[in-house]
Amino acid sequence: MDPGIGAGFRTVMLISGRPRAVIGMRDPNHYANLYNEHAEGRRKIRVLDSTLREGEQHPGVSFTNKQRIQIAWMLDYFGVDQIEISPVVSPDHKEATRAVISQGLRADIVSHGRALKEDIDTSIDCGATWCAAYLGVSDVHLRDKLRISRQQALDRSVEVVEYAKSHGLKIRFTVEDGSRADPEFLVCVCKAIEGAGVDRISLPDTVGILRPRGMYNFVERVRGAVSVPLDAHVHNDIGLALANALAACDAGADQVHTTIDGIGERIGIPALAEVAVALTYLYKSPNDFRLDMLQDLSRMMADYTSMPPYESKPIVGQSAYKHKAGTHLAAILRNPAAYEPIPPRAVGNRRRIVFGELAGKTGAAYLMSLLGLERNDEGARAVAAGLKGLRMGDLIEMPLGDRLEKRITGGTAAQK
Repeated sequence: MDPGIGAGFRTVMLISGRPRAVIGMRDPNHYANLYNEHAEGRRKIRVLDSTLREGEQHPGVSFTNKQRIQIAWMLDYFGVDQIEISPVVSPDHKEATRAVISQGLRADIVSHGRALKEDIDTSIDCGATWCAAYLGVSDVHLRDKLRISRQQALDRSVEVVEYAKSHGLKIRFTVEDGSRADPEFLVCVCKAIEGAGVDRISLPDTVGILRPRGMYNFVERVRGAVSVPLDAHVHNDIGLALANALAACDAGADQVHTTIDGIGERIGIPALAEVAVALTYLYKSPNDFRLDMLQDLSRMMADYTSMPPYESKPIVGQSAYKHKAGTHLAAILRNPAAYEPIPPRAVGNRRRIVFGELAGKTGAAYLMSLLGLERNDEGARAVAAGLKGLRMGDLIEMPLGDRLEKRITGGTAAQK
């Protein structure tokens, strides 16, 4: 724990010979970062994007092969570590898997299928070097979906891993519905597939039922039993997907599954934009993400699915960098960092100013300057009162461009 926090941020405490108050002024996020620090320090947390597999399970979503290739290229250029696609869905998906693998992308292409030898054969036929297999391990899945015993599930898991390894493939195994499985049986399966040579184990909260603390405990339990790398695959049924993904990272998972805009089965999994920004800014993970592509990725997904992100969606939503309330406008026009922890340009978005009955005196003065009117306190108060008196809510919205911002603020803004 940082001693400056317990001492009320005393400015007499020094970091690298500099007063803390000076550091805090230079980096508005400095003290928040102290709270975010983890005992283990910084480590790389990888990202697997499953837009081409999980994303196509979203109701109403189906990509063409040309779109699948374009999505793969964009994800690879953005900087994800692995891209998941399933060739076993249909001949069309098998053709797409072959085509994506043949592109020679830097990201691993993970060919996804069931825990069946014939699905591994399909991956081999596509030219895959990485495959993924999944098998339900909770009692409800074993009894009502698979209709097999625990022992049969254990045997099948080991056999599939050994089969993939005997054919030279790297394999990730997903213990489906692991968050609702008997913990002892879950650990038993994980140890068995580790012994068979599995390369990664994916720990899913398949129905989004865990709290972040529960996800931490879930991952920590498996992390204490096996040494292979762990993935976190979490669903957003109760709105906790991002929180659970990050809790999994805190507990030792080193890869998170995402999709563009969070699309997927039912209501999806964590959004790539939110995970990538959290890893970069909050976890200081040394990934090489091109964050300024996030808006373009979201627009591409909206074009391909006819499902634009909702206005207030973090990072990529149209309201993510809109400022409306008078006190907010007053601060933003002096230093955008007052209400923007991450600059909009860094994530491909744009700052916007909204004028209306909440604008206040500072906002009214800014509007007057845009209209070429003389700026003074009396006139600004009158305009602000007039905006309130109209009782028409928001009247004008406009982007705050760099040149305009510098002219209005006198070039003092800290973030562009």
